[in-house]
Amino acid sequence: MSILIFAAGAALLIYSAEKLITYLVGAARGLAISVFLLAVIFTGIEFDDLVFGVALNLEGMEEVALGVVFGTVTSMVGVVLALAALLVPCRVEVPKDYLVLFAVSPLVLVGLAFVGEVGVGLAIGLIALFVAFVAYVAVRERTRAVPVFRDSEVMERAGSVRGGTASDDLSYTGDIPITAKRHLPGWALLGLAFLSLVGLIIGAWVMTEGTEGILDEFGIAGTVFGATIATLVLTLEDIFLTVEPARRGAPLIGIGNVIGSVVFSVTAKLGIIVLAGGDIEVTDDVFVWHLPALILLIAFSTYALWTGRLRRWHGVVLLVAYVLYWIVSFVVFGVLPADDD
Repeated sequence: MSILIFAAGAALLIYSAEKLITYLVGAARGLAISVFLLAVIFTGIEFDDLVFGVALNLEGMEEVALGVVFGTVTSMVGVVLALAALLVPCRVEVPKDYLVLFAVSPLVLVGLAFVGEVGVGLAIGLIALFVAFVAYVAVRERTRAVPVFRDSEVMERAGSVRGGTASDDLSYTGDIPITAKRHLPGWALLGLAFLSLVGLIIGAWVMTEGTEGILDEFGIAGTVFGATIATLVLTLEDIFLTVEPARRGAPLIGIGNVIGSVVFSVTAKLGIIVLAGGDIEVTDDVFVWHLPALILLIAFSTYALWTGRLRRWHGVVLLVAYVLYWIVSFVVFGVLPADDD
């Protein structure tokens, strides 16, 4: 029964999160801002993971909440980026300064692991780091000669699909319409986004109820469950948002989703979860296993993107590494000791 409850909540959460993103981007289409910035804010900020993590911490399952943070980062590169490389190998030209920020972002968690606990002060600092990242991207996009994801090649593809000019419609990337309700005014799309947010919150709450039952029934360690099973469900939407744009000829939009999600997860998401639900202790298994695995996956992902072309063997390495991460997580760290009482 707990598995059915978890699955029902996950289905509602994924559907609502997808609608939330599409309606928000549709509402912002007339602002003529960088599509990269939109990708970072509206797909990089993991609304579903955030609500799920906050709900878990409020319910006293801080280990699962921390596991979701680590799991989001590992799955974004070990599953999402891996599948993009396997299914749609392609050229990607990401500015090197963005890749540097992507590569060093997990180092934030190294300091937290040494501290041993994330409290209010550190949480505020983490949120400030993400705000600084978004501000940096916004400034760089305004000053860059050809803003990332708004270059002529991508926009020409958008225009050719409609038989018009692309520059007047940033709701199109490649030949993917971000929302089919283009005829609605912005305020109506924002109203639909609000309804999607309500659905997202309900879905996260239902997932939390299912999670409690699963942990009790199967005796899985909280951090491991959050970093693997729960996170894989939350990753399904990111697979669509990364692989589908690459298949349609605009791969950098998906890469923006990956970069934004990783930076958001290790900074603001963890900070917001702590502020909403209380301090989170960083356990020994995080320092010994989850954090080193995360850093290695991000390092290889950075290398793959730095080469300027995603290749199938990049995807194979990332996916195999992620599978090994799952296996070790469950075999070595996953089973709770039996209760003698």
